[in-house]
Amino acid sequence: MSIVDAIGCMIDFIFPRTCHICGNRLGEDIKYICPSCRQQLPRSLYHIIPVNPMEQRFIGRFKFEHATAHYLYSGGTPLSDLIHDMKYRHFKGIGRELGCIVGQELYSTQILRDIDLIIPIPMHFWKKALRGYNQTEEIAAGISKATGIKTQNILKAKKPHRTQTSMSQEKRRNNLKGVFELISDHNISCKHILLLDDVCTTGTTLSEAAQAIISASPTTRISILSLCATF
Repeated sequence: MSIVDAIGCMIDFIFPRTCHICGNRLGEDIKYICPSCRQQLPRSLYHIIPVNPMEQRFIGRFKFEHATAHYLYSGGTPLSDLIHDMKYRHFKGIGRELGCIVGQELYSTQILRDIDLIIPIPMHFWKKALRGYNQTEEIAAGISKATGIKTQNILKAKKPHRTQTSMSQEKRRNNLKGVFELISDHNISCKHILLLDDVCTTGTTLSEAAQAIISASPTTRISILSLCATF
């Protein structure tokens, strides 16, 4: 056993890795969520439903190919606790792990069939500096690892915006108006991109990001994926 492996075993003995949902100790090759809890996460199955509830949120807002969310989100549930750990307790690896699961489960479906690039919703510079990472980029990295589809940061948030948790839909639109911008040195003409977010509530964030892309690159095709969505 190498010194690195020995140190890892010692750390695992003193601070055993446990499932973020049930608290049971994890096996050697399991990260963050035990197999039983993974299986019980609430899949939406939107990707097999024609004109699913996720697509209904965006009809009439902008032109898109497909839209889905992989999990159904509600407060006070194991999934919401997991998302909270990912976003606010510095467990960014949860994002990659969930992204891997999503990538594996959607790999052969229509939503990922001819995607050229995965584009995560950006976080403003100061907010990312304070948190230390953008959880949506971590989710994108996990999907990329599982599918081989490249991820690229082609959008930027030009100005900070307040958290939208308790805002009405009108206030959300005003809060995000003009926030996103396509970085000029990225050419995505005629490409099919997958615009990715972590949690979709009203769809305002994804809509504003999509509009920024369409305004700068009208020939780009857009599909939408959110890790989870409210219902």
